[in-house]
Amino acid sequence: MIYHVVPLAEWTADPGRPYAPASLADDGFVHCSPDEATALAVAGAFYRAAPRPLAVLVVDEHRLTAPCRWEAPDPAPPHGVPDGTLFPHVHGPLDREAVVRVLRVRWDGRDRPVDLAPPD
Repeated sequence: MIYHVVPLAEWTADPGRPYAPASLADDGFVHCSPDEATALAVAGAFYRAAPRPLAVLVVDEHRLTAPCRWEAPDPAPPHGVPDGTLFPHVHGPLDREAVVRVLRVRWDGRDRPVDLAPPD
């Protein structure tokens, strides 16, 4: 499984179409994480100001129709993620059928992501 962080409202905005975030047009791929801990680090590093609730899509990469390539982060991984960690980049929209679970990011009182929980 791979993990993608997204504001829940963005994920649910157009459920009849494959999910294609702005990063697909901007960077040529959908940013994903290799595990839950890395997804939390990404949420803390890049999504603090994003609209909440913040979701994490759990994606079965074998169900994707777009290619998934494991690549090095550029320029470096977020704080707490070891150097050398490869990140899955999906080079096309995410097929909704590939999303096997949607979790939400839970934050502590100091606005740090602490874990992933089922949606309310």
